[in-house]
Amino acid sequence: MPILNYSDIFFTAFEPKQTNRFLLKMEGVPSYLIKGVGAVSLTQTAVALNHINVQRYIKGKTIWGTIALTLYESITPSGAQSVMEWVRLHHESVTGRDGYSDFYKKDLTFQVLGPVGDIVSEWKVMGAIITSVNFGDYSYDDDGTPVNIALEVQPDYCVLNY
Repeated sequence: MPILNYSDIFFTAFEPKQTNRFLLKMEGVPSYLIKGVGAVSLTQTAVALNHINVQRYIKGKTIWGTIALTLYESITPSGAQSVMEWVRLHHESVTGRDGYSDFYKKDLTFQVLGPVGDIVSEWKVMGAIITSVNFGDYSYDDDGTPVNIALEVQPDYCVLNY
């Protein structure tokens, strides 16, 4: 005869995380310009070990996925200018010179907030580099939608602190 657990019978308090409660701290970019952040993701490859007529697997490389960021483009401070300052650390288009990774790699802090503004989860995104930027579209047909900057960063690795 199955025995019921206390947690199966009675109500358990539950507060889900919400997608609109977050902060992203990124050097050189004010937090209020951040509109959205994509999820942290990773892939772990499998390495096959062949033996006679069977295959076994062990873990291969861990590959951290790119993270999509969306920023508001504001007149002042300019979101595009903030992003371009980081891009220039990667590559200076006027001179054609590339930068040292020690200068262009940045650590980002992504914090998920609770209902009263407390930090309930924190990701450290380590060694992020910019892989692509789209500075937004303009159109006379639009009704005044704010311009957004789409940015993708590739981290070396990420750490979930809590």
